[in-house]
Amino acid sequence: MDIKAVVFDAYGTLYDIQSVASVTEEAFPGHGNAITQIWRMKQLEYTWLRSLMERYEDFSVVTHESLIYALNVLGLTYDTDVLARIMDKYAHLDLYNDARDALLALKGRKLAILSNGSRAMLDALVRNSGLDRILDATISVDAVKIFKPSPRTYALVETTIGVKPNEVMFVSSNPFDVCGARAFGFNVAWIERVTPDAVALEFANRDLVSPLSMFKAVRTQMDELGLQPTCRIRTLAELPAAVAQIDRR
Repeated sequence: MDIKAVVFDAYGTLYDIQSVASVTEEAFPGHGNAITQIWRMKQLEYTWLRSLMERYEDFSVVTHESLIYALNVLGLTYDTDVLARIMDKYAHLDLYNDARDALLALKGRKLAILSNGSRAMLDALVRNSGLDRILDATISVDAVKIFKPSPRTYALVETTIGVKPNEVMFVSSNPFDVCGARAFGFNVAWIERVTPDAVALEFANRDLVSPLSMFKAVRTQMDELGLQPTCRIRTLAELPAAVAQIDRR
């Protein structure tokens, strides 16, 4: 099998979504962790709800709405300046430490991002992190106005970079995205950054579960949908070897 393109999810895969905690904690001391986890969970939920209701708004709107939900549910007071400062972090998310080297090691194949992010959000993020000099394409679901895991979003890869599904290695840390990509027909590498044993250990002998522990339990573990990744890796540094192994099959 010849892998001609490696396509990455952005949020949580190349970019550390948890890095927003630095700005949420600065804005609301003592509440940063709770805001960060509620925000992300509602952000994903809103993409699925808007897709099902056929009431698409781009990811910047969804992200703003879910941030407001998180602040309201925690009873926090805010103004437009506070919202803008927190939202700006999405243009400056931390790149995972091993992301750049992994991408460079894969040069020679087409490299792209396929993300729920809006075109403006992704362009800013990719430019600010310097990945615009490495990637061949940055693909936003804006083109079809529905969010992952709709098959229409994954079809954008072939129409944009001209590579058939069975020649693509799709890379994501998000289980719902892994399942969607596999159902579509991609080879998929799942970045399993949090193991079930690690989650179980966090829950063991605890009377009070932290927001981050709850997030790990419901959003980092593989979903039971009858779909499994082609391969599992723990870090992006393991990806080039995993792709080479698929090539040899």
